[in-house]
Amino acid sequence: MQQAKIIIGVMGVDQHENGAVAVMRFLREAQMEVSYAGLFNTSETLIEKALAADVDVIGISCHSWEYIHYLPDLMQRLAAGGREVPVVVGGSVLTARDRMELTELGVAGVFPAGSQPDEMIDAIRDLAAVRVQARSEAAQPA
Repeated sequence: MQQAKIIIGVMGVDQHENGAVAVMRFLREAQMEVSYAGLFNTSETLIEKALAADVDVIGISCHSWEYIHYLPDLMQRLAAGGREVPVVVGGSVLTARDRMELTELGVAGVFPAGSQPDEMIDAIRDLAAVRVQARSEAAQPA
């Protein structure tokens, strides 16, 4: 059975990675394949890393406001390239207004401080399901 493949990265000069590391740990414990894009990503570098890893979901950890600058470009680049990879955002700075604006931008999941691991696992697994299923079918012998 194929696992969901997720990449998690931090954008701009935000150097807070504890949340990203914690999320990576519980996603791995939930049997997902998780790679870490690291710190200091731009939308271009994060997409390059995501495509190289052939991920099902892109996760962005945000603990500063820089994601506001990068997310519109990231979403535009994904759309322009015909890439249908859901993007989720999580972090301590997210407000209800941010959730609304990010959803309007096309972000598939927003997880502010206090989000529960099971909620995040279920949402990410659901978002990855279509791509995981397609990969599983492609791997089946003819």
